[in-house]
Amino acid sequence: MDRRTVGIVMNGVTGRMGYRQHLVRSILAIREQGGLTLADGTVVWPEPVLVGRNAAKLEQLAELHGLTRYTTDLAAALADDSNEIYFDAQVTTARVAALRQAIAAGKHVYTEKPTAESLADAVALADEARAAGVKHGVVADKLYLPGLLKLRRLVESGFFGRILSVRVEFGYWVFEGDWQTAQRPSWNYRSEDGGGIILDMFPHWRYVLDHVIAPVRSVYAQMATHIPQRWDEQGNAYPATADDAAYAVLELEGGIVASVNSSWTTRVDRTELVTFHVDGTEGSAVAGLRNCRIQHRATTPKPVWNPDLPVSHDFRDQWSELPENDTYDNGFKRQWEEFLAYVVADAPYGHDLYAGARGVQLAELGLQSAREGRKILVGDL
Repeated sequence: MDRRTVGIVMNGVTGRMGYRQHLVRSILAIREQGGLTLADGTVVWPEPVLVGRNAAKLEQLAELHGLTRYTTDLAAALADDSNEIYFDAQVTTARVAALRQAIAAGKHVYTEKPTAESLADAVALADEARAAGVKHGVVADKLYLPGLLKLRRLVESGFFGRILSVRVEFGYWVFEGDWQTAQRPSWNYRSEDGGGIILDMFPHWRYVLDHVIAPVRSVYAQMATHIPQRWDEQGNAYPATADDAAYAVLELEGGIVASVNSSWTTRVDRTELVTFHVDGTEGSAVAGLRNCRIQHRATTPKPVWNPDLPVSHDFRDQWSELPENDTYDNGFKRQWEEFLAYVVADAPYGHDLYAGARGVQLAELGLQSAREGRKILVGDL
């Protein structure tokens, strides 16, 4: 059995997502299972090189997980020929320069989203990667959620008939940071540091809708900064300059209407932190992170509006839960395995930097729509 070691420069692993999802639950999990076995029997062994600005934090992470390779010198890590892949989980404002540096060094690149703060930079990155002949990918983790995998299966089976509408509800209350520690980094709420829920979440909604329902054709958005002051990691008050909530109406191909609400200022009264409600002529479904409930046309009850009488039944009891007919691994890990197979064996891969640019496009047009108060068409790149 052949074994292929692949060095991966992982930049930003001291952050929440870079550490939990990409290092621990993806790369280290692949190592714990003995590597990634390809179709020809080759075992791909990922060898992470931890990169960041804080040497002490990097050393602590390396010791905790039995790793030996870490550095604050990105250029040195990229100059090492044993490192074939560069991964970026930094703050958005630092991403473009680092990805360009990695592409120039001839590394394959894989990155968190958004790939850039502007569409021009996102497309330029993709063009540079293509010209350099390196392989490139962007994280599309939501597509690997069990709930969305079930929803996509329903769409592909024709369960809905003609799809009419989609309603996406996402969000939760992020503490302001004064009397309870915030669950998200403070830079998320400063536009000058690349923060804002539109830039963060609209790239997600773009690839989810494009791949699961239908391509996005137009956007009308309203954004808000509902909490004008927050407190940072040191307990210092700062003005929140980025949008913390966005309310959008998207038109999808085929006349499908998608209503998408994203908020860090809402208290959850849903079964999960995100839900996707799809209505069609033949049936409806509500998918979350893991579960998916359906109601077919033949089993749809007959609600009657009567505000003079109390409701005598639970509407949610009238839906059926889809069975667990498959096993579901961590979505970030699954996509890492696909990217590694793409790099080593040229396996099919569908989420490149151009897909990342389409996500940035929707965010940029969403921000423009909110500023100008009008519907904007989403053209092909």
